[in-house]
Amino acid sequence: MFVKKFGLTNSYLGLIIPYTTFALPLSIWLLVTFFRKIPFDLEEAAKMDGATPMQTYFKIILPLAVPGVFTTSILVFIAAWNEFLFALTINTAETYKTVPVGIAMFQGQYTIPWGEISAATVIVTIPLVIMVLLFQRRIVSGLTSGSVKE
Repeated sequence: MFVKKFGLTNSYLGLIIPYTTFALPLSIWLLVTFFRKIPFDLEEAAKMDGATPMQTYFKIILPLAVPGVFTTSILVFIAAWNEFLFALTINTAETYKTVPVGIAMFQGQYTIPWGEISAATVIVTIPLVIMVLLFQRRIVSGLTSGSVKE
């Protein structure tokens, strides 16, 4: 196993590498859709006005792609926040357990404390709900802007 060979078990870096490996294709797939939606004429107009490629990217392209960047970052964050399998197998020490693994460890040998598990689940979803509510307008515009093909 790659993680064990390089001594990445029971470390945050041991989780960051697989999370990045799974999040990168999703991010690229979503962001390509948003960047293709931006008209090439805007880049040509900026070039005609004397803008450098970096100025064109930061002042024209990136502001138009902000809804897509927000949507992608929130979807990737939610996927990493809810991930269970890597966190369970890579990190065996109690100090490196993630929240979903910690909630799964609530159960005992003969009992399952449903009340405590439900309360912990509600508390864990609060940051996600707050984040989605704060960026709701950007998420909706980001999800819908890359969906129509011309």
